[in-house]
Amino acid sequence: MKLTVLGATGGIGQEIVRQALKSGHQVTAVVRDPARLTVTGAGLEVFRSDLRDPEALRPAVAGRDAVLSGLGARSRKEAGVAARLTRTVLGAMEAAGARRLLVVSAAPVGPDPEGSAFVDRAARGLISVILKDVYADLAEMEGELARSATDWTAVRPPRLLNKPLTGSYRTAVGTSPLKARTVGRADVAHAMLAMIDDPATVKQAVGVAY
Repeated sequence: MKLTVLGATGGIGQEIVRQALKSGHQVTAVVRDPARLTVTGAGLEVFRSDLRDPEALRPAVAGRDAVLSGLGARSRKEAGVAARLTRTVLGAMEAAGARRLLVVSAAPVGPDPEGSAFVDRAARGLISVILKDVYADLAEMEGELARSATDWTAVRPPRLLNKPLTGSYRTAVGTSPLKARTVGRADVAHAMLAMIDDPATVKQAVGVAY
């Protein structure tokens, strides 16, 4: 497949690029600073963009089978970046006629899964208060997706870990898996690549966790 990866120098973005190349896909990595992209390999194209102009981004998404985004705020100070940049991406995709889009959101944006324990509900509630602005940004981003014409999927992981790919995790369409507490960035990337051709995930939020 021909894939475009946004936020390709981030923790999840680089994992998407690395795993996609290993699987034989052609990858366009969209970055602000190419020097920060440590992944190399046959089939990789590096596209420099700050994602402020949909028209400038259009060549990076035109003719692609899917666009995968690891964009998002890395701190409360950056809250607002996910919705703002996603609007640019949606504009570029609409102009290019590209449809499949998968983005990283977060588990606390969605409802508690049915049957979740009090301790898990309390932990999610506390985190949601501490990172209120970040999650409000992601909720706004998901709203933009829902109003778009794209075949979108919002992937909602809980607390992210830096650990090797396991390929062993749980997913839940429309909610989070029970006791969804952690997941590795590499496994989030793996899940996103696996969802590209899964019709059950189109226009859905999908929880992923160990």
